[in-house]
Amino acid sequence: MPAFHIVVLNKLKQEHRDMIEAAAPGSTIVSCDLEEAGVHMDKADILLAWGFNDIRPLFLSASRLHWVHSLSAGVEKLTFAEMRRSQCLLTNSRGIHGIPVSEHVLSMMLSFSRSLPGCAKNQAAHLWKRVSCDEVHDKTIGILGLGSIGREIAKKAKAFSMNVLAMKREETSELFVDQLYKPHELMEMLPQCDFVVVSLPLTEETKGLLTLEQFRAMKPSSYFINIARGEVLVEADLITALQEGYIRGAGLDVFAQEPLPANSPLWDMPNVIITPHVAALSPYYLDRAIKLFADNLTRLIHDREMFNIVDKAKGY
Repeated sequence: MPAFHIVVLNKLKQEHRDMIEAAAPGSTIVSCDLEEAGVHMDKADILLAWGFNDIRPLFLSASRLHWVHSLSAGVEKLTFAEMRRSQCLLTNSRGIHGIPVSEHVLSMMLSFSRSLPGCAKNQAAHLWKRVSCDEVHDKTIGILGLGSIGREIAKKAKAFSMNVLAMKREETSELFVDQLYKPHELMEMLPQCDFVVVSLPLTEETKGLLTLEQFRAMKPSSYFINIARGEVLVEADLITALQEGYIRGAGLDVFAQEPLPANSPLWDMPNVIITPHVAALSPYYLDRAIKLFADNLTRLIHDREMFNIVDKAKGY
């Protein structure tokens, strides 16, 4: 059984090392940060990085590297030209984010529905004042992107007796979706939604997908929630839509520039919930990511089909 030199750009618990070693006994596992990794790359066979890591200098110095695994689902920083042209395998951690991200989406939806941001402000002011409340029951949610995260959102929305619409490229049978729309039918779907949730990967096709035209097509009473990437929309157009009342509010976990600049109007909008790119965070995140990698490592060793191979040209 082959042994590998594996470099991981993150701290590992002993249980994580044990999972990797059980898959490939005798392998060398180096856990370090991005700045320290350079001295290990001449021996590296496999690199585990985050999709936002700039690993290009490491990649160019690694003559033995034949597999890069992204600890995140996004691989936007990993598909540079040299990687795309190479034979190096690229995989990601797609499929492990559904539970925390879907819970985050539902928490935003319920917060808006039950006016919790207003209650929090009243509490801070020691003000006993009732707020208007609504229900998500029987409301319509539109999910843009129906991968593992989108499906988990749809599943939870159905548990709240919501009507679920979703946009995806392929026609598939979906247990928790009432109606599917193709990308060219987006403008037909948007006016029906009380909540629009973005769970699309960032690609050349999705960059800047949502503009003022799409926001104006939504209900004035609707809410927009983005847990994907900030660049899938034109942020200035979202700000205009919120200021002009084209939509009622927005729950935003991701932004075109992170951290969100202090002078962004979004900070002070009473109809906006801002979270600092934490939707996928969970105390169990790395457990799931390393287990996925170890499973793939076993598949590589036994020459079996691997999970989550990224099409480097498409970026997902």
